[in-house]
Amino acid sequence: MAAAVTVATDPAAAEASNPISTTNGSVAGITNGAEIRYKDALASLERDGFVVLPASLFPSFDLPTLRAAASRTTTLARTGKWPYIRTLPKQFPPWPSDPSQGIWGVQHLLHPDNPDHLTFAKSYFDKELLEQVRNLIGCEQDELIMELYNMLVRPDKDFALRWHRDDIPPTASDEEEMERLGKPGFHAQWNLALYDDASLIVVPGSHKRARTETERNADPYEDNMPGQLVVKLKAGEVAFYNNNILHRGKYDSKVERMTLHGSIGTTKGSSERARNVLQHGVGEWVEKYEFKDFDPEMAKRANIMREMLVEMGKKSGDVGFFSKDE
Repeated sequence: MAAAVTVATDPAAAEASNPISTTNGSVAGITNGAEIRYKDALASLERDGFVVLPASLFPSFDLPTLRAAASRTTTLARTGKWPYIRTLPKQFPPWPSDPSQGIWGVQHLLHPDNPDHLTFAKSYFDKELLEQVRNLIGCEQDELIMELYNMLVRPDKDFALRWHRDDIPPTASDEEEMERLGKPGFHAQWNLALYDDASLIVVPGSHKRARTETERNADPYEDNMPGQLVVKLKAGEVAFYNNNILHRGKYDSKVERMTLHGSIGTTKGSSERARNVLQHGVGEWVEKYEFKDFDPEMAKRANIMREMLVEMGKKSGDVGFFSKDE
């Protein structure tokens, strides 16, 4: 199986990893320098539907501090002291607030009632992360919209998500799939692994085409989808992926997992993103979010992005849910 695309960050790494095999068997030249590095990441995302960025690109991410905050927040969630959770065995929102059957995720890390919201905010509004997002979306900094920051955790029981695209129902025809896949995504979505994580499974390149007959007729939990690839993240690595790539999650209850799962959008496509974002309930608290404990530069970025999200909510009204009963 071919390796995931990784963007090098220094001349030595570039020389050692050039050329590098990609998920679809092609070869990507890795060049040092910020401008070229951003282009490499975008090219990989567009070609394969995902790209893995090394931890060295994000020097301000403090893994021990993030792990400690994640552990405290997860404990609150498992013990019923944090109501914003992803509960077993439900796959998509809305989720009940009762953790008695177990959880597989924690919602709303940036909620002002979360004692560790500032720690998580420093990674979400990180300057380098936002620059990566801006380049992957293709917009300016002042066009970025705050969206979601959640956490995917070790489930209390083994658990799996079915094969899906985040914004296209499984009942869609070939034509309907291609119509949606042909439109810009208007956002960037990522996983930041705080521990090694091999839970995300994708079919590289499937974000550019309709499903094959084999994919359409496969078991929703098929373990060996043709062409599938397990995205294996080391702690500190960040995987950006197209949310309409054909993908699933497979979560082992015996393996520790704390992976920060975020998304950021742009004003260029706020109406198209409204349901994906607002179905998670972020609009219920975001107007209360304050930035008094942020450093001034981060507070300025965050406030602009928050105001954009508030405006999206006002314009969109009731957006419903992607798959309410699953």
